Amino acid sequence: MDRRTFVGLTLALAGGMPALAGGMPAAREARPRPGRTRLILLGTAGGPRPRKTRAASSQVVIVDDTAYVVDCGDGVARQLVLAEVPLATIRHIFLTHHHSDHNADYGNLLLLAWTAGLREPVRTWGPPPLQGMTRHFLELNAFDIETRTAGAGLVPLARLIQAHELTEGGVVMEDERVKVTAALVPHLAVAPSFAYRFDTPDRSIVISGDTTRSDSLIRLARGADILVHEALFPEGMDRLVAGAKNAANLKRSILALHTTVEDAGRVAQAAGVKTLVLSHLVPAEDPAITDRMWTDAASRHFRGRVVMGRDLLEI
Repeated sequence: MDRRTFVGLTLALAGGMPALAGGMPAAREARPRPGRTRLILLGTAGGPRPRKTRAASSQVVIVDDTAYVVDCGDGVARQLVLAEVPLATIRHIFLTHHHSDHNADYGNLLLLAWTAGLREPVRTWGPPPLQGMTRHFLELNAFDIETRTAGAGLVPLARLIQAHELTEGGVVMEDERVKVTAALVPHLAVAPSFAYRFDTPDRSIVISGDTTRSDSLIRLARGADILVHEALFPEGMDRLVAGAKNAANLKRSILALHTTVEDAGRVAQAAGVKTLVLSHLVPAEDPAITDRMWTDAASRHFRGRVVMGRDLLEI
């Protein structure tokens, strides 16, 4: 049996069949809270280009020391380590959509968690072609995986990965700690794209993913404690695209794919959430746009609490 066939069969046996239903990061600024549920922003930059002060999009919900990762931008494994979240505690990974600032380190997170002591199965969830991505990643790294498996007596990594593809909204999974519900959100040609809601014993947390202003997201987030919503500051767009060959077209494309910070406030107000967290920031590093400018813009249409997202911030 050749290596490709072996990896594919092992992944299938592990449960990978279709589901039925930049630089040094900023110092951690955690705000511990009592209760069973924690939310940590791992990366808060929008866009695939590595940056000095913000990592790519990712966050983790932790319930009773079990980690549920949402999106896997560049450097997610290191961000988890910096947040003092043991990689071996990951049990589920959710991808909102397949843009590289959200999935570039999907496979790397699984591989590095395995080398760091992961021995329990991890179920992964996201749009097609998640299963193909998983299979190809295992093939790409087969030499390293096989040598480590033989040398250290580890369980083959493929046996620990159960990849599930999602094509519509609804309840994704439920265990004794959390119920996760997905909603389809509009992200132009990148379809399907999802937002996720986590209902735990003591909190409800919604992650918007990338989306324009969305009624389906409003319904998903209704009454939630926290909405983590992507945010774009229009006044910074000309500086962001300056020097690009097709700057005008690039600007139009970005604006058509994302939600302005004021509209994020409108969504939060319509959904009746308690706290709006601004993340996946575009532009991510514009010194002319202060934190106060971001939060003031969101507060024009939202009467609740607004939090400016920062890498490794615990909310």
